[in-house]
Amino acid sequence: MAVLDLINGENDIKKLSPQELTQLPGEIRSFLLEHVSKTGGHLASNLGAVELTIALHLMLDFPEDKLIWDVGHQSYTHKILTGRKNEFDHLRQMDGISGFPKRSESECDCFDTGHSSTSISAGLGFAKARDLLGETYSVVSVIGDGALTGGLAYEALNNASNLNTNFIIVLNDNRMSISENVGGVSRHLASIRMSDAYQEFKSDVHDSLSRLPYGERVARRMTKAKSSVKQLLIPGMLFENMGITYLGPVNGHNLQDTLHILREAKKVNGAVVVHVQTDKGKGYLPAELRPNRFHGIGPFDVATGEPLKKKKKPNYTDVFSAVICKIAEKNDRIVAMTAAMADGTGLRRFRSQYPDRFFDVGIAEGHAVTFAAGMAAAGLHPVFAVYSSFLQRGFDELVHDVCLQNLPVTFAVDRAGLVGADGETHQGILDLSFLSVIPNMTVMAPKNKWELAYMLWFCSRFERPVAIRYPRGQAYDGLKEYRAPIVYGQSEWIFEERQIVLFAVGSMVETALTVRELLHERGFSCSVVNVRFIKPIDREAIRKAWKTHEMIVTMEENVLRGGYGDAVGDYLCSEKADVSLLRFGIDDRFVPHGTVSQLLENLELDAAHIARKITDAYGDEMQ
Repeated sequence: MAVLDLINGENDIKKLSPQELTQLPGEIRSFLLEHVSKTGGHLASNLGAVELTIALHLMLDFPEDKLIWDVGHQSYTHKILTGRKNEFDHLRQMDGISGFPKRSESECDCFDTGHSSTSISAGLGFAKARDLLGETYSVVSVIGDGALTGGLAYEALNNASNLNTNFIIVLNDNRMSISENVGGVSRHLASIRMSDAYQEFKSDVHDSLSRLPYGERVARRMTKAKSSVKQLLIPGMLFENMGITYLGPVNGHNLQDTLHILREAKKVNGAVVVHVQTDKGKGYLPAELRPNRFHGIGPFDVATGEPLKKKKKPNYTDVFSAVICKIAEKNDRIVAMTAAMADGTGLRRFRSQYPDRFFDVGIAEGHAVTFAAGMAAAGLHPVFAVYSSFLQRGFDELVHDVCLQNLPVTFAVDRAGLVGADGETHQGILDLSFLSVIPNMTVMAPKNKWELAYMLWFCSRFERPVAIRYPRGQAYDGLKEYRAPIVYGQSEWIFEERQIVLFAVGSMVETALTVRELLHERGFSCSVVNVRFIKPIDREAIRKAWKTHEMIVTMEENVLRGGYGDAVGDYLCSEKADVSLLRFGIDDRFVPHGTVSQLLENLELDAAHIARKITDAYGDEMQ
């Protein structure tokens, strides 16, 4: 019998023999390869965290103890060990399990995560609540070395230094951002410092000195002297200087060593960082050689590591990648930046061609926005390529540092709208609302791949803040013949008829064409307008529409509240326009995972639902 067959619920792992525990990591890696190769998902990070997760489950009792995963895309082994392995056939599929921790899925997932640098803050919250409520459970936050580039992690560490009860922070280091192991001295010092005798001795010395005249001064000087020696020998002095105990580094693929250091960490009365070194993609050679490629991947051939579906047409990210390099060739004021997503946002080519004008700030979107503002104020034109859901993390900086000063920063907002399998934390359905509310911000959306290129050229000459939002996936290549020049604030009339007019934003233009055909079949005449500018809205186009049509319909892949439809409604109301308005978008909710087509149908944003609702509403209005 396979060892994995013995694990059907939380804490079953504690029943395994030492020999079975030795066998378990290999079985889990085989399980992950078998399933992720079919469903897609985050592979490299999960392969690298297998032994670490096993050690945590041997130390903790679920669901009483609390384990918080930063980002959460490396939680697959945790899900396997908490009774969800039989659900992996539907990983990241509609009504299946999420690729991230979800409280609604299991009591063993104590905190929902999907964005980076959050786990220490959340874990500290659990630790404080535990102490105030008189409870005794353990709290462990796992954070990657890449996530430590995010400022929120340091705010939490600063706060955690005041804790006087146990709180374990596991630094899962894949050796990209944290310094290398300095050898046996650091491990030896860590073991000495964590022995019960050493902890008691340290406490006794401080208590004794505090009762003597000038004792506190002597204690402070001893601490400074000790720190200066440790600065030379211990790689974790960053944490020690913040008042947080540091243990490690330890080989995160050695189960016994990792379990031992975690158990030692439980003895600390305060916050403690356990530095665990792991290898992304461990156990699968293609992922070990190219971990970034296997960070988030679709279905693939396990034998070769190659995707099962070959990409035939360029996506919007590809278009952005090619065009921004052409613009930079003509304009040496153009600089580009990413928040640790050079590959995902299409800036790899820019980095190669213009290395001195490319900046990767790490997982620090707020810093990226203000960094861009500083460069813009100094005379450059920065382009910040960022996923829609991650730009949320820089909202204050957008307001205070870019738009308040009306600086020429271009935001290339990728993955806007529904993104599919990554679910609630990654859907880009809020950007039209939060960007449009900011004074001085211009917001645009292209109907197809050619228009994205035109918009990027337009923005390179635009000396104010501007955001272009475009979706994930294959770039629409229809309507090539419709290429009216981009004029600030003007929409584009594609078809002009009567009765009903569809104002479609970006990706919804393609849907609007199908809606128009369905309405034609039902005897309606229908115009289609490519919105282009979400902010400012084209008041002249809207005025023309209400003068010549009986119903205005807005279509957007964004929440309705604060979106384009709301802006149109406000304008029509202010003008007391005698026209019916029907808005299509996402109602007041977060959207779970599923394919984009499934989600559109579920949200009734597909062409069939929209056409039916327009027909019903038109009939009601005419009665």
